[in-house]
Amino acid sequence: MTVTIITALLSLFFLLASSIKLTGWQRKVFDTQLAMFESYGLNRRVMFVVGLVELFGAVCIWFQGSWLGPLGAAALLVTSVGAILCHLVFDTWKDGVPAMITAALSAFVLWQGRSGISSFFS
Repeated sequence: MTVTIITALLSLFFLLASSIKLTGWQRKVFDTQLAMFESYGLNRRVMFVVGLVELFGAVCIWFQGSWLGPLGAAALLVTSVGAILCHLVFDTWKDGVPAMITAALSAFVLWQGRSGISSFFS
């Protein structure tokens, strides 16, 4: 039950975040995020790729019975760790708190779905 709730929260969060990065539908948030990416020395293309990875993870995380679920959780974990590193290097640790939370939750879901990884290799 707990994994399902966390999966739903992660999926919703990253679906929203990726949709803004991919389409820019929420202009104020998009402009703020793009300015942050640019302050890190990254461009719009990198932001778009991050949005694709977030979308991939947000969808795949629901398939916990197969290898796709852990792969989706791993994708979300990698993007969260990347965000943490960028915030620690270029901003303050406080700016990285949301990414720290999503990293911890993604790691939890990845750990819970680790049996799906073994099914990939069998």
